[in-house]
Parts: sequence; structure tokens; C-alpha cells
Amino acid sequence: MSERRDDLLVEVRGLKKHFTKSTDVWGRPTEVLKAVDGVSFGIKRGETFGLVGESGSGKSTVGRCLLRLYDYTAGEVHFDGHELSSLGERQLKPFRRRIQSIFQDPYSSLNPGMNVLELIGEPMDIHGLHRGAERKDAVAALLERVGLKREHLLRYPHEFSGGQRQRISIARALSVRPDFVVCDEPISALDVSVQAQVINMLEDLQQEFGLTYLFIAHDLSMVRHISDRIGVMYGGRLVEVASSEELYENPLHPYTKALLSSIPVPDPRAVSERVIWTKEAGAVVPELREVSPGHFVALE
Repeated sequence: MSERRDDLLVEVRGLKKHFTKSTDVWGRPTEVLKAVDGVSFGIKRGETFGLVGESGSGKSTVGRCLLRLYDYTAGEVHFDGHELSSLGERQLKPFRRRIQSIFQDPYSSLNPGMNVLELIGEPMDIHGLHRGAERKDAVAALLERVGLKREHLLRYPHEFSGGQRQRISIARALSVRPDFVVCDEPISALDVSVQAQVINMLEDLQQEFGLTYLFIAHDLSMVRHISDRIGVMYGGRLVEVASSEELYENPLHPYTKALLSSIPVPDPRAVSERVIWTKEAGAVVPELREVSPGHFVALE
């Protein structure tokens, strides 16, 4: 990738994450799932990098590796110049404050036994940011910033709609003033009518708080609106990376073309040709190469 390293907040180099599916009687792996198999990219400060691909492409595994929820099989993740894989849990604590997450299902990611004040205030307690009345006021201000009300502070997750629960998750992520947020399918579980509202809110919050996003999704139509650049994943590898507009106007990889052709067209009179792409079994994905400024593709 051609980005200047001093412009990057996040840099991923040769990241691999393999899972053992089965072992022999001596405990040696006999079958390995290569969920992520040599991924490299950078995310500039203040930008949104979209990561797209179908289920099983490895995009969410990349996100979990960046959060250090998974240890890597190989490769490096650098955050603000610090390599994270070599750090112990105590050394990681300040980075855990600066790197937050929003997950797909807000109901399963929120503790049902905690009210909103406790849910949003808990990360503040862990990182020692606010105390007492100041903490309650800070939580209330965040709640209002994501479109909810102070009167919601003592309510529990089951009392909210899916869209409201996701707003609570966003407020929780922002409660420790992060620099970088991994948004892992944050709108895919929401009604279509709510998705655009959440996207617009995330964009507003990015401007207000100076946030950098990794936005993981399979819905390319929505990713286009929020992302500055987009990486397309297939089979644990990146097959194309370009600016949002360039990727949509000039897709080069057959898999990218197939994904774009699957986007529903709202005009019933419009005719779109569906592109089908299948990768030959055992075929090796070549390395990304730059074919035009900022546009990388993995083609022979």
C-alpha cells in the first residue's frame, strides 16, 4: 500500500488467523481453517475504511484481531505506531480505551441485567474517567447525543427497540473517548428505515469526535455512503482496495463485480446483469498490485 505511514492510525501487515478444525490423536492439527490469510492495509486518521465481503470471507475475523479479541497466527497490527500483538493485557489497557467496538446484535452485546446508566458508565469506571454525579451527567449527555433521553437512564435493554439498543451500544463505545472504532456489521440487524439514521449519526459523530472507523459489512450499497476507501475480501484475502467512488465506478476484480451486481435495483424497469464468479478450487489469490493511483487489485 502506498499510504505514508505517518498518516496512518492503523496499519495491518500480513495478518493471518487460522483456526484448528480437527486434530489427530497426538493433538496435532489435521485440518485448518484459514479465516484470514495474509491481509495488509492501512487506515488513515479520521477516515472510514470499509471492509466488505460475503459471509465467511474473513472480514469480521480481521476486526476481532484488531480488537485483540483473537490472537494472530502471524502478522502485525500497528496502532498509532505501537505493535499490539507483543503487548500483555496490562500494556494493552490504554489501547483498549482508544480502540472500541460496535457489534451487529446490540441485544447480545448489552448485558440484560444492567440498566443504561450502568452499561454506558461501566467503561468509564474501568478507565477512571468520571465519578459520581459527573459520571451520570456524562452518560446522560452521551445518551442525548445518540438520540435518546435522560429519562432512559434507568431502563434495561429489553425495554428498547433494536435501533435504540444500537444507539446505546454506540454511546457505550464513545464513553471512553476512543480514537478508533471497529463497526462490525452495525446496521445489518436493523430495520431498513433505521439503517440510514444510524449511518448518518455515525458520520456526524465521526466529525464531532474526530473518530476513525473500520466499517465491516456485506451491504455494499450502504458501505458506499460512509466509506472513504473500501477493501473487498474473499477467502481470507483482500482482492481489491480503492476509494469508494473508484470501486463502484470502475471495479476490476471479478468478485467485486459480482458483489456489485447483486445490489438490488429499486427501479423495477431497470435491468441489471448479474455477474457470477467462482474461484477455482485450490487457486492461489495473487498479491495486491497498484493498477492506478490508490487502486489495488489481486489479478494475474
